[in-house]
Amino acid sequence: MTNNTLPTIYAHRGASADFPENTVAAFLGAVEQAADGVELDVRLNASGELIVHHDAWYRDGRTVWDVRLAAAPEGTCDLSAALEACVGIRVNVEIKNDPSDLGGDHVTWSVDPADAVVDLLRRRAADGRTDDVIISSFDAATIDRVLVIAPELPTGALLGDLRSDPEAVERAAAAGHGAVHPWEQFVDDGFLERCVALGLAVNTWTVDDPVRVVELAALGVDGIITNRPAATLAALRQAGA
Repeated sequence: MTNNTLPTIYAHRGASADFPENTVAAFLGAVEQAADGVELDVRLNASGELIVHHDAWYRDGRTVWDVRLAAAPEGTCDLSAALEACVGIRVNVEIKNDPSDLGGDHVTWSVDPADAVVDLLRRRAADGRTDDVIISSFDAATIDRVLVIAPELPTGALLGDLRSDPEAVERAAAAGHGAVHPWEQFVDDGFLERCVALGLAVNTWTVDDPVRVVELAALGVDGIITNRPAATLAALRQAGA
């Protein structure tokens, strides 16, 4: 498969090679580096706030679940602030939601983070803010919930080790998702042909090697998630991709 269109370049947790990840500074840095979009992680805490943070715990040992935004480490932002920093580019909102992440057996796991993200986006739309987003998650129940309650929102199923889950692509298509977000080491021509046949876009993660970036663009991926958006764009321009 050959691609004649440049893939969408998403800055992984913002321009995280140059700024603290998942911060407003990293998102503004991604805009400055001409990224087409940003990938970020969001978690729901016990106070109902959507916290932008990758891990379930802060470095000081406190869980994201148990800490209000006002008491979170310096630089932590919520999803509203992140979206404001990303006006004009696309945002891949990855919902982090795993039963082991909440910080204690007393907490009942649910798909509430999906509802909270959709609710925020709808409130922002009602206020006149137009957010260009795609929602993704490794948790099937979470991302399927988004599809059910907000079919107007683009969704992508995150895929990890496809050797242990070889039917994940077909399952994502059967559920109705428009995209898959695979680990880049599993992306080859056969994988792309399989996805195209199923009508799935492919946004792959996380790629910083310029040689691999050019290979993936030539294969025909729709998006590349990278820690180094400026260098990735430069590699594509140099290759004439």
